[in-house]
Amino acid sequence: MGIIGDGLDRADREAFTRPIPKSAGAKMRYLVKQLKGTRAAAELLGVSQRTVERYVKDQIRRPRADLAQRMADAVRARWQPQVRRRRQQQAATTGGITVETRARFGYTAPIGTTDDGRFRRLTVHLPPAYAQRLFDARDSGASDQQMRGIIADGFKEIYFQDGGARALGLSDVALTDIDYLDLDY
Repeated sequence: MGIIGDGLDRADREAFTRPIPKSAGAKMRYLVKQLKGTRAAAELLGVSQRTVERYVKDQIRRPRADLAQRMADAVRARWQPQVRRRRQQQAATTGGITVETRARFGYTAPIGTTDDGRFRRLTVHLPPAYAQRLFDARDSGASDQQMRGIIADGFKEIYFQDGGARALGLSDVALTDIDYLDLDY
């Protein structure tokens, strides 16, 4: 998905109130219930329908490493959707989103100022409007580059221009070469 999308997924997982199922059988039963059948679960995981049935009945207890990873990812993606939705709604309306990153920031500024990009380690709390824009972009299938642009716009307004108090001639901020990025809301 990309660095930003993965960061949003990690932030969603922090909201879970219960751990995901641990055993292979419990994970498979959850997937069968969510997907409304063994055939859909088998198609999702790339195994036969009979294999899914054997996991559901605990006839197979230890999946191959690649299948175990696919099962865990599929369960994690579907786990506690209402908790995720509630937390995202709170971030998009009142809470905002905190972005911690170490990345190269470059910008376009008037002549006579330095616009060379350089690495910065920043932790900035962005207002709810930027959280809503990020969630909308992710839901519409936006690329990682487009979501970087949203975060860069937020950094421009909140960090570089300090809400209009300084750097008014700054026209564009670019976020590149991300070492790490962590999102929290």
